[in-house]
Amino acid sequence: MKLFLDWSAYKDAGMGDAYADIPKTGGDFAKAVAVCIGSKACEQKGRGVMCPSFRVSDKTELSTGGRVKLLKAALNGELGNTPFDHPGLAEAMALCVGCKGCRRECENEVDMALIKAEFMAQRFSQSGLPLRERLFAQLPVLLATVPFITQLIQWRNQSVILTKLSEQLLGISAKMQLPMPAKRPFQLDTSTTETPGNAQLTEVVLFVDTFNRYFNPAVANAALLVLEAEGYKVHVLEPENNNKRPLCCGRTYFANGMIDKARAEAQRLLTALQPHLDADRVIIGLEPSCILSLRDEHLKLGLGEQSQALAAKVVLFEEFIAKEYMAKCWNLKFKPLPEQKILVHGHYHQKAVGAIKAMRKVLKLIPQLNSSMIESSCCGMAGQFGLEAEHVDMAQAMAEQSLFPALNAEPEATVVANGFSCQQQIVNGGYSKPQHIAEILYAALDQ
Repeated sequence: MKLFLDWSAYKDAGMGDAYADIPKTGGDFAKAVAVCIGSKACEQKGRGVMCPSFRVSDKTELSTGGRVKLLKAALNGELGNTPFDHPGLAEAMALCVGCKGCRRECENEVDMALIKAEFMAQRFSQSGLPLRERLFAQLPVLLATVPFITQLIQWRNQSVILTKLSEQLLGISAKMQLPMPAKRPFQLDTSTTETPGNAQLTEVVLFVDTFNRYFNPAVANAALLVLEAEGYKVHVLEPENNNKRPLCCGRTYFANGMIDKARAEAQRLLTALQPHLDADRVIIGLEPSCILSLRDEHLKLGLGEQSQALAAKVVLFEEFIAKEYMAKCWNLKFKPLPEQKILVHGHYHQKAVGAIKAMRKVLKLIPQLNSSMIESSCCGMAGQFGLEAEHVDMAQAMAEQSLFPALNAEPEATVVANGFSCQQQIVNGGYSKPQHIAEILYAALDQ
């Protein structure tokens, strides 16, 4: 069995343990699956993130432990000659939203999101990648190279016929609107890829991901201006030749099982970042799913020490500010905002790595701000999951568990959600578009 990801971190997992129940095939991948000890913590509800699909269905096969049992059966040859196409396993894995809640909340840190990526790569290598998944995976390329893509999305959203046709042909739910790209993607006003700054001050790098570049350029501009206001010299990461396609972390490829494509995108990004890593600059990003991929999934792509170096230097925008403030290196003052309630919805990957603490710390820098966190699991969008016709009802059920009730309880509140998919789920639920924390800080600049 040829593995698509590097599972060598698990090479010693379960070795010498007669009760580890490591499957017969799958090598180190099988060991990663077998770290589950069957504690059934993934079948508990209440506070926490895992496991969203179990929370709304009560089906044990949709818990982390339930998926492990099915995967073990597949790797032990119990599900036939094409085990990754077995209907029961395929459905259970399709309903994993990749939240990484198990990575944080499971005693043995089962990483079902990573396991799912390997599963999808294995499955699609045999059966072929469906057109819908291929389109979503290629989104960064389509946005950069198809000049009329915004018009296509607009036609689809506005036409009842086209929405139904896209559901019949592609499996994209007619119930949901696709996100609209901005009229102009993010771009610097100058001909350089760095902003003015005092050469004696700290230099940082701002990585503008695909989603904020094409859909939320105001977020990237706000982050840039806040960093400049503090006096940092900001290098905005771009390819050496500005006519080339913008850099991308490869998240959409990774999430759809196209590991080789994800690896190529990751290598392209690493090549552009190498001078900044050599200069020991911090890499700052805005989208949780993209930036946290650089600290996690990229390490499994077999890219060596380069990826390790990047993982050690990349942080979310709010993480950077929180660290600088705690180190007494952040002196920028903010002014009170007009009296309003702020509700903060954290992206599940932020929750999985404990980055929500940084959100709390940074919001406290704004005087008199009345903010609170929404206690919730997955919003239900989870990348493209909430747009898929066969999953849209479950995605809505996830949103209705705690997120939408919290928004309904305080309809006048301003919602802060850094995750692009979270923002889209909230908008499709009929609520105002949430703001990124960078936009909140920019609005509170005292100058």
